[in-house]
Amino acid sequence: MAPSTERRRLPREVREQQMLDAAVEVFSEYGFHAASMEEIAERARVSKPLLYLYLGSKEETFRACVARETDRLVDALGAATRAPAADEAERLWRGLTAFFTFVAERRASWSVLYQQARSHNDSVAEQLAQVRGEIVATVADLVLQAMRARAPEGGAPGYSTMRREATAVARALVGAADAMADWAVTNPSEAPQTTARRLMNLMWLGMERTARGERFTAPATEAASAAAQA
Repeated sequence: MAPSTERRRLPREVREQQMLDAAVEVFSEYGFHAASMEEIAERARVSKPLLYLYLGSKEETFRACVARETDRLVDALGAATRAPAADEAERLWRGLTAFFTFVAERRASWSVLYQQARSHNDSVAEQLAQVRGEIVATVADLVLQAMRARAPEGGAPGYSTMRREATAVARALVGAADAMADWAVTNPSEAPQTTARRLMNLMWLGMERTARGERFTAPATEAASAAAQA
C-alpha cells in the first residue's frame, strides 16, 4: 500500500515509531521467523523500500523493537521505584504494579520481549540479560535496605552475607514476576494491582520474617540425611 501524502510529510522520528508499532504487533502475532517485512510495511502503511531504508533488515527491525520496549519497561520501573515512598515495601509494590501494568497495557510488547526475544540469537539474548541484571540489582537494593532496617539489633549478619541473601531473593522475585506476568496475559480480567498484591503476599511477607531472623527448619529426618551426606 502506497503511503499517503499526509504520511510522507510526517517527521522521520514519528514515522519510525509508527513502523516500530506495526513491527511489534506483527512479531507478536507471527513470531520472528514467520513475520514478514511486507506485513509490517502494510500495517505501517508505508512502502517496503521505505521500511528497509528506515529500519534495515528484519533482524535489525526486531532488535530495534526489543530495544524500544526494554527502554519503556525500564523507564516505567525506574519512575515507579524512584518516586517518594514510605518504605522499601511501598517502592517494591509500586515497581511491581508498574511492571504488571506494562504487561497489561502492552501485551504485544511483552510477547516480543518474553516469548520471542528470549529464544532469539545471542546478541538479543545478551541485550535482555543486561536489562534483567539491572532490574535484579534494583530489586536487590530494595530488599537489602528492608533487611537491614528490620534485622534485630545485635543479631544482624554481616553486609556481604545480607547482600548475597538479598541478591538471591531478588532473582527469585524477578523470576516469579516473569511467571506471574505470563499468567496475567492469559487472565486479562485481573487488575495489575491484584497481580502485584499476589506477589507481595507471596514474597515480601516471607522476606520480612527472614529479615527478623526467622529461618525454616527442615524436618529432623531430612536434616539428619543431609548431615550424613555432607
